[in-house]
Amino acid sequence: MATSVTNRFNELFSELEDCNEEEQKQKIEEMNGLMEEMDKEELKSVFTKELFNNILKMIEEEKLMMGNAILLLKHMGYCNMLLNMMCLSFFYSSLKRRFEKMVAEEDEKKEGKDEKLITDLSECILLFGGLTSMELSSIFVPCLLKVALKKEENEETQKEVEIALLAFSCIQLYCNIKRDLFLNEIKEIIQYHEKHHNLTRLAFQSVWQFLIILSFSTNYIVDVIMDEMNFVRETKRELEELTKCVDWKREKEEEIKGKGRKDELVLKRWLRIFEPFFAQCGLWNKECSGIIESIVQVFLVSRDFDSDIGKECIRLFEAAAENRVVKLDSLLKSGAIDAALEEIPKSTIKGKMTYYCLKFFIGISRRLKIKEIDEMEKAKRKTIKMEIFDKLEEEGYEDVIISFRGIFGFLSENFLKRLSLNISDYFVNT
Repeated sequence: MATSVTNRFNELFSELEDCNEEEQKQKIEEMNGLMEEMDKEELKSVFTKELFNNILKMIEEEKLMMGNAILLLKHMGYCNMLLNMMCLSFFYSSLKRRFEKMVAEEDEKKEGKDEKLITDLSECILLFGGLTSMELSSIFVPCLLKVALKKEENEETQKEVEIALLAFSCIQLYCNIKRDLFLNEIKEIIQYHEKHHNLTRLAFQSVWQFLIILSFSTNYIVDVIMDEMNFVRETKRELEELTKCVDWKREKEEEIKGKGRKDELVLKRWLRIFEPFFAQCGLWNKECSGIIESIVQVFLVSRDFDSDIGKECIRLFEAAAENRVVKLDSLLKSGAIDAALEEIPKSTIKGKMTYYCLKFFIGISRRLKIKEIDEMEKAKRKTIKMEIFDKLEEEGYEDVIISFRGIFGFLSENFLKRLSLNISDYFVNT
């Protein structure tokens, strides 16, 4: 029976302290390759507090060279972020505390400050979701931006930039840095990419992830990303290209490997950052509807092959429906309502898809019941209400909802947001 990837990983780790620097590097490169084959559960089984504390012990006893330790930890953190994991074992480890202390000590040096070491340690901390202080964040940001602004066109630099931006997307937003300077540098990274296509898909997604989170704090940032940085155009293009790159027609049981797997994981990261965008968005125009159209296409292509992506798409429709700034006709004309209507009869009574579809239609129903004062808005609402009502009636929506009535309570107990037990809340009345 073949040795599992996790067993092989642990076996290689146990051999590191008996190797010279070059042998260690070779074993670590093999370990890094093994991690790319692991799923979330397998990674969690090897990313233990004991492992991190052992790495620190080996560094202190000079049995593991710092350069090799960073090579291993960066790739561990990279896999951690790509699979959207929460690595509490690192957060509570002695290694995290030691790395933070090393960053602070290095930054205090008047001469001979090692910025590369600060950058490497910053990336190791951030890629494991290591929440950090305002003081450390203000040290991290300039170093990470310096790497992210590199423009050399070679694979090594591209990887450095990707790691820096991935770490940058994780940083807390309480750093002492002038917003205008910060935005100018981020704009430069994006605008250079638009001309030269120098960033990987993951690096490009990471820049936007950080900006979307930052935009929650001020409408000024929202204006910049919408108007000056072409958020809608760029993200729509990325979704469409990623949807074409993923091998959807693979066997359902087959684990996707290599570049195809990475494209799928990057696509999932895009979908996760659209939820806060839809929930917090204070600006909406006709162009924004294009994002919903692209998400509908992702849903239609993926639904028979990846149920997790389908659920994420429906959650996005729900978030959009609950935001009064988002136009309901965008959800109708984009095909979002059609997609959910097709899916809900196929859902099982215990499925998350059922819950998300029901939440989506409750959101639409509530929006259509809001009273408008402006006569023109009243007329628009009446038209869109009739269109949605006709669509729901055509698809037999009311019968489906009635058939689910008995499980509203069950679904409410299993999810954070409770479903209404009042069946009329699910219906759209003319």
